[in-house]
Amino acid sequence: MNFFKADNDIISQFVKYFFASGLALLIDLGLLYILTEFLGIYYILSATISFIAGLFVAYVLSKKFIFAKSSVKDKKIEFFVFAVIGIIGLAVNNLSIWFFTEKLGLYYMYSKFITAAITYLWNFFARKLTLFR
Repeated sequence: MNFFKADNDIISQFVKYFFASGLALLIDLGLLYILTEFLGIYYILSATISFIAGLFVAYVLSKKFIFAKSSVKDKKIEFFVFAVIGIIGLAVNNLSIWFFTEKLGLYYMYSKFITAAITYLWNFFARKLTLFR
């Protein structure tokens, strides 16, 4: 497996997507914490902003290092579909963070960690099945 070359092997893609998502998650978590704790922004709004930043990182890394071929030739349509999957992921993200924080009483950063696992699986398989078959 070459980490710096996109390919079509699903195991390789899954592993590389895990690392790319890890980087996107670090950006997401860092922004979430900074926006909430230091700038005083409500945690759900912070989660939205930070998730979108992570979405862009995931897109760039997916295109560059993970998926060799796109099933969509038009780059605008490809990004639109990528973003729609991300928006669904954002809804899952925000609802899950809200639920774990407000209903179960978890600290919002713990809620984000749990939610990250759920949205990781959604994003990988939705993108693999729609964009990068």
